[in-house]
Amino acid sequence: MKPCTDLAAGFAALALLAGCQAGSDSQPDPANPGSATPLVVEIPVTTDSEVALEVFRAGQRVMDVGRYQQANQLFEEATAADSGFAYAYLNTASTAASAPEFNENLQLASRHLDGKSTGERLLVEITETYFDNDAEKRMGLALSLIEEYPSSPRAWLTLASTQSGLNQHEAARESLSRALELDPDRLAVHFSIWGSYLFNAPKNFDRAAQAMERAIEIAPDEAKAHENLGDVYRAMKQLERAREAYTRATQIDPTLSVASLKKGHINSFLGNFDEARADYDVGVEGAIEQNRITYANYRAFTHLHAGDPRAALDELGKLLTGDQLATLPEIQASGAKIFTLTNQATIALHHKFWDEAESILQQRARVMRVSAQQVNHPDFARQQEANILLWESQLAARRGDYTTARSKAEEHRALMANDNNPRRFEGYHGLIGLIELLQGYYPEAAKQLAKSDLNMIYVKYHLALAEEGAGNSEKAKQLFREVAEWNFNSVDFALVRQDALQRMG
Repeated sequence: MKPCTDLAAGFAALALLAGCQAGSDSQPDPANPGSATPLVVEIPVTTDSEVALEVFRAGQRVMDVGRYQQANQLFEEATAADSGFAYAYLNTASTAASAPEFNENLQLASRHLDGKSTGERLLVEITETYFDNDAEKRMGLALSLIEEYPSSPRAWLTLASTQSGLNQHEAARESLSRALELDPDRLAVHFSIWGSYLFNAPKNFDRAAQAMERAIEIAPDEAKAHENLGDVYRAMKQLERAREAYTRATQIDPTLSVASLKKGHINSFLGNFDEARADYDVGVEGAIEQNRITYANYRAFTHLHAGDPRAALDELGKLLTGDQLATLPEIQASGAKIFTLTNQATIALHHKFWDEAESILQQRARVMRVSAQQVNHPDFARQQEANILLWESQLAARRGDYTTARSKAEEHRALMANDNNPRRFEGYHGLIGLIELLQGYYPEAAKQLAKSDLNMIYVKYHLALAEEGAGNSEKAKQLFREVAEWNFNSVDFALVRQDALQRMG
């Protein structure tokens, strides 16, 4: 199974962690005290440059709604105007396009903390915990941030993000409610509420929709809110309505290429493969250069939805040798290569192309080790090696070499053992569950897979297979239904959707 051990995969979450506006305090209205909102005392933003502060605030506003590349450019402008702007370096790291850029800017933020506020120091230290996977330390720092700034929506959002990372979703929602009380009109809060109820258990799609509807009331011309509302409709199985929302988003902002990409997802699910590829072509063409390879991967997934894995592998292979990859800076090219090779490996393993899978995984391991050298951080290198072992174990298991698969799984476990994170063994349990499943030991497979990350659709699919094999047909059908109706595109979903639809009854 695949855990999120690649630090670069978590940058969007880090951006949300930092993503509240650097606005002025909200004061009660003395003329109408009955309608007064709570006093907001935000985490200070320390800079002597008015230009840097103005650009920083603009970056915060677009980061609040998930426009991370645009935000990254603005934060870079802020550090150009003030070379000692620690907070801007931190947010540049959190919105970075690659792990090396993340590490470089995080180090710059740390080096410029002298004379900065306690809140800025705590935010930097919180972000540093993602390298050594120390979730317990992260929680302690987030609580310290709340103690220091109890009237800061940003502090409560940071705590909510930390709680969510530990699967403490109800507690996270309480923190989001506190942020909402402090600033009912802050878009970052509504976007975080949307994400919590859309993706985290217990889910509540009506609540997610309400959050985006409120965001649209606050900022009707913000296309990302319409895009996110489309995501809710997807989850509700209202695919045509979702497509309309994405179309609305592109009409408001024709540069929002990800909305065109999501229209492609809808057409893939509906079986309109030519239309889907046209949508993906529009999305790829309109994307910034560093996103084009990633977006193009989804175009290849149309072949999986159509039942042609060979065509998908071939299209992904062309991306790895094409001109777009060659024009990217090496530190960004590594991430695009890893993403594409991971998708290739998943397809090859799923469809029993063993020799091809082995070759892909060898290439992927080489690129990951190059990425580790670029980042130059021991914990990042260790996590990369743990991820490589995880995939090597899967290959051995799929080939029927269960002794090697277990050995590599134990090596993976040993590399994760000292992480101060209660979720550190989710990948290991997924591996052991897969090994047991392939041998037909269904009850033990189900026990192990249930301890893995069930937000990963491939893990949930294999859990459904295990429950089905163990004779728990109703439980299996419910799991297959959850898989089939997920409606969020990935290589995993594209591989298993049709089978799950057939098995759910």
